[in-house]
Amino acid sequence: MSALDVAAAVRSGSRSARDVVEEHLDAIAAREPEIHAFNLVLADEARAAADAVDAAVAAGRDPGPLAGVPVALKDNLCTRGIPTTCSSRILDGWRPPYDATVVERVVAAGGIPIGKTNLDEFAMGSSTENSAFGPTRNPLDTSRVPGGSSGGSAAAVAAGFAPVGLGSDTGGSIRQPAALCGVVGVKPTYGRVSRYGLIAFASSLDQIGPFACTVADAALLLETIWGHDPADSTSIPTAAGSVLPDLETGVEGLRIGVVEELTDAQGVDAEVVAAVERAAGALEQAGAKVERVSVPSAVYGLSAYYLIAPAEASSNLARYDGVRYGLRVDAADVTTMMARTRDAGFGAEVKRRIMLGTYALSAGYYDAYYGQAQKVRTLIIRDFARAYERFDALIGPTAPTTAFPLGAKTDNPLLMYLNDVCTIPSNLAGHPAMSVPFGEGADGLPIGVQVLTDALAEPLMFRVARAIEIAAER
Repeated sequence: MSALDVAAAVRSGSRSARDVVEEHLDAIAAREPEIHAFNLVLADEARAAADAVDAAVAAGRDPGPLAGVPVALKDNLCTRGIPTTCSSRILDGWRPPYDATVVERVVAAGGIPIGKTNLDEFAMGSSTENSAFGPTRNPLDTSRVPGGSSGGSAAAVAAGFAPVGLGSDTGGSIRQPAALCGVVGVKPTYGRVSRYGLIAFASSLDQIGPFACTVADAALLLETIWGHDPADSTSIPTAAGSVLPDLETGVEGLRIGVVEELTDAQGVDAEVVAAVERAAGALEQAGAKVERVSVPSAVYGLSAYYLIAPAEASSNLARYDGVRYGLRVDAADVTTMMARTRDAGFGAEVKRRIMLGTYALSAGYYDAYYGQAQKVRTLIIRDFARAYERFDALIGPTAPTTAFPLGAKTDNPLLMYLNDVCTIPSNLAGHPAMSVPFGEGADGLPIGVQVLTDALAEPLMFRVARAIEIAAER
């Protein structure tokens, strides 16, 4: 059942939330050992929450739009009293004293957190192989990666462990695993969803968003979590509105651009480009006007991102010092203690990015690296602005390939970074983007088509995504 169907059934009393939870816990018990989507399954907590939802229904109260819907939470979202690890040893034993705003909103809407999902450590990766707790496997082919960094949430939804899930997207960490696992993944406009309680990777890029099996379910979860939050200084101080009412409006008369820099990007397989072209044809048949469009500076997005994101990470991760929380490796003096704690607590990829970022921010190199990357970011924003003067929405590939084998790229960081080549530009611009499954590759694994729109244009983006979804179902 979809999340919308589950919520409707629980609210009407035709199904109990407890039965829904037990059904999903059974699914987790059956396949979790081979997939490893979760760092922690919240079985007892989920049952208690389900009983509370059922009690509300029995008392004639409406539990909310997510009534009884199990939700998988990426393990970089703070949950009060429940371990939140970021899949890192550095946070060993830490239990947050508060909930992330998105977690509060999910619970207030009747949603039931069913587990904390695995991720690349501190969300740094594209395959969920960088976790301190071992890799997650793609439920469609367990010899393949699920994508990353939100691979645990993507795998949980694809495997039926939860109808919907939450992830974070800094350079494609929702959309890329959504594409590889054959589900819908959404990165909202920067500031649309509160980051309060999201453990930071790169603060000017991070954004929380939903995974779902359908566009409508993704819209339901997004409507639940978005909106202004005074606790987040970057939260947009306007009403978020809604997406679901216009979902079936169609694309008649819309102007859709196929982004040349994304279809021609390095490493993008011909079968992925062919899927984008078929999606463009389907939109044209549905009444849209489709043309090619150039966003010239997008070709520099990968280079700019891998200076900006590590620089912000080196600043954000300085707080893990062995003093305030998490792991502590004792030593004779404070300096040695901090060094040993970080050496023991951080994995290789996190260390690599901290060193890259620290170098980019160092005296004598700041202007040449970080400053220059920020100028490129401005060019990308301007080029997208020009594109949106002519087009209502843009499309392109989400990931360059279908899911690749476990271990295939772990020894080549640059090759791994190329997995984000199509998703990074939207993060740098702060614009919304989402991935929708559309066809399969020669290996039988799903391909994702990416829909991009201007800032705050999520309702339009979802209309286009729904039209692509309808075409994929035919």
